[in-house]
Amino acid sequence: MSGLLLDTHVLLWLLTDDARLGDGARRAIAKGPAHVSAASTWELKIKQSTGKVTLPDDFEAALPGAGIVELPINFAHTLRIDEVELPHRDPFDRLIVSAARLEGLDLVTADRVLLATGLPGLVDARE
Repeated sequence: MSGLLLDTHVLLWLLTDDARLGDGARRAIAKGPAHVSAASTWELKIKQSTGKVTLPDDFEAALPGAGIVELPINFAHTLRIDEVELPHRDPFDRLIVSAARLEGLDLVTADRVLLATGLPGLVDARE
């Protein structure tokens, strides 16, 4: 597989046309394919239920309309999260990085912690 995997906040930025998403990242996403892990939609729904984020009313319908390709969570993604070396223990980040590695996808993120790791295949979403 090839293409991009969007980090959770990048998905939200894309759907809300947030100015923090850089022009280069927007072009790369439009060129595609742009994947989103089911872990990201799960994380966003959890954050919505706790009041930490507001999702667009048409969130579910907006995903395919934005050209997003669903990346289901599978056993390999979860069984290899212990191979992901991150300075924090965020389970969603670990799962998303694991999925990107296993699927051969570049991870589009603005997470400074992730970008600072120097892991291969990271794309700064602000650029």
